[in-house]
Amino acid sequence: MTTLTADEAKALFPDEVVTVAKTRLVSVPGVAGQVALITIDNGHDHTRPSTFGPQSLVSLSAAFDEAAAAKPAAIAVTGKPFVFAVGADLTAVEGASRREQAVTIGRLGHDVFRKFTESTIPTFAFVNGAVMGGGLELALSCHYRTLASNAAAIALPEVFLGLFPGWGGTQLLPNLIGANDAVTVIFENALNQNRMLKPKQALDLGIVDVLFDSADYLEQSLLWLSSVVRGDVTPARGEIDRGEAWDAAVARARAIVEGKTKGAAPGALKALELLELARENDLDRGYAAETEALADVVMSDELRAGLYSFDLVQKRAKRPAGAPDKSLARKVTKVGIVGAGLMASQMALLFARRLEVPVVLTDVDQARVDKGVGYVHAEIDKLLGKKRVSPDKANRLKALVTGSLDKAAFADADFVIEAVFEDLAVKQKVFAEVEEHVSAEAVLATNTSSLSITDMAAGLKHPERVVGFHFFNPVAVMPLLEIVRAGRTDDATLATAFAVGKQLKKSSVLVKDAPAFVVNRLLTRFMGEVVKSIDEGTPFEVADKATEPLGLPMSPLVLLQLVGPAVALHVAGTMHGAFPDRFGVSENMKRFVEAGKTAVWQWDATGKQTVDPEVQELWEFGDKPLTGDEVFNRALEALAEEIRIMLDEGVVAEAQDIDLCMILGAGWPFWLGGITPYLDRSGISEKVTGKRFLAPGVASVPA
Repeated sequence: MTTLTADEAKALFPDEVVTVAKTRLVSVPGVAGQVALITIDNGHDHTRPSTFGPQSLVSLSAAFDEAAAAKPAAIAVTGKPFVFAVGADLTAVEGASRREQAVTIGRLGHDVFRKFTESTIPTFAFVNGAVMGGGLELALSCHYRTLASNAAAIALPEVFLGLFPGWGGTQLLPNLIGANDAVTVIFENALNQNRMLKPKQALDLGIVDVLFDSADYLEQSLLWLSSVVRGDVTPARGEIDRGEAWDAAVARARAIVEGKTKGAAPGALKALELLELARENDLDRGYAAETEALADVVMSDELRAGLYSFDLVQKRAKRPAGAPDKSLARKVTKVGIVGAGLMASQMALLFARRLEVPVVLTDVDQARVDKGVGYVHAEIDKLLGKKRVSPDKANRLKALVTGSLDKAAFADADFVIEAVFEDLAVKQKVFAEVEEHVSAEAVLATNTSSLSITDMAAGLKHPERVVGFHFFNPVAVMPLLEIVRAGRTDDATLATAFAVGKQLKKSSVLVKDAPAFVVNRLLTRFMGEVVKSIDEGTPFEVADKATEPLGLPMSPLVLLQLVGPAVALHVAGTMHGAFPDRFGVSENMKRFVEAGKTAVWQWDATGKQTVDPEVQELWEFGDKPLTGDEVFNRALEALAEEIRIMLDEGVVAEAQDIDLCMILGAGWPFWLGGITPYLDRSGISEKVTGKRFLAPGVASVPA
């Protein structure tokens, strides 16, 4: 048993935001004696959810002991309004510089939560709101669980962060709901962009025993507790198959981990080992193994990079570096979109849903306009079919989106964005036409992915109101907006762009007007090195597999297929024009695009991947093939060089912004930290540039 005094807990993590546990005795109809109700609360409102660090765990332990000493009929634990608890205090994990500190935190959590599991007095978790990670593990440690029907977030997200559920989750959950359903929660949901469970799903899976509406949630939970204590209600517990079904679940988890991480995330691999161990249902062994594994992962650079990534996404993304004062932003009451293709139509849907202002699309002919508006209306109908909007809301959203052939329809628009063909002359012409119709203050935004916005604005009467507003595809899904300040963009325009980005629920990063900005510049350099190695004679299979150690969401050649070879070739041409010494244009890629090919790979009915024979035939290979390791190192060294140049050029404020862009715009994994932490810990940064991108201890284990 790990016992810490309050002073020892404070010494272990002095900066903890302490979640205090308080016990009170309440009378409940139908219960002989009283019920001890423990409330956990960090003293902040719901915007700062309760978490567990050492002091919080010591407080919870004392509250349990106080409750048990009163010899109540039952012990229940609940949270502050809208929040039960959302897990371990990650800053405590970040602060651990020695393995024994991590061991202490792991054991302490197990020992405190286990009091609820091994209590001879019935224990209940009244999960009244958001519950994640260690909060859900506390609930699982209780004998029974109720859940509020409006609970906003339910998950075990640890594997997404590079960790694993380390306070009992890997052992308790599969033994409560079965290994296969536990795999869904611990692995599949976590590695699919941290997907949350809805309350009804948590009930159907058997994670909780009953749902109650939020208005009188606590009263209903106490009455249900009464019925359980009296024996009138016995919650169902399914029989757990520890044979073939468990084998199949472990195999499924292994396939998910391999597919999503390529073995690059230690936390996911540890979770696999612990899932297998949970089959024994031996808490002594299971918890001891969780603690040791937790200490191993906490002392890994991959986890520190994951926590760094989490911090970027949760904090830096919400306070963009270099953004002007938000008070300068102008109100946007109508949006114009030039173009009605797929990208423009996706934007129209997003603007209508988030801003709820009129959105008008224009294009060169009525058929295109009708197709664009029709796409938006059809997508709204899909939302209606899924009950994500009401019939009234669907009708209002449809009414907001209209089309026109005449740019005079933009006369009263405050924000006009172009999404036309990626050609500078075409975009200049579009902006000149739009400027004839809009007010002098209307923002003119461009969704260009690589062209100079300063050049785009050069011939306008008011170039100061032109700004880059670069979405990533698919628009509704990808969270990043690259907001680009052109040579003459003023603060009011920039502030308006950031305000609109926030309304769209996007994470915005301020970028200098430089070719291809951040994400496309780095991906073009990265993919360019892979393609170059194939041109030199490296087999497609070797070159495409070379980057697997990074655990990227897709290989370079699959990414090429997703982006579209013609688009990739166009951006490569733009970059070659700007930086011919570092960016090439592959003659093979030109032939590939001219032949109308869209993919290198083809898959048969069994899922076997082979090179398209026509692509193999048209590609002209050199006689200097590289090994996979050589391709890997060359691609990463190119990335390190390009990032250092971008930082020296002031494309973004700091390396952290590069990482944020790669996480949110390219889906690069948390355990890479975006990319610069990986380049630092592998020694590539110093080899190529002579120095690290981040200080030692940032996104790495403190020395």
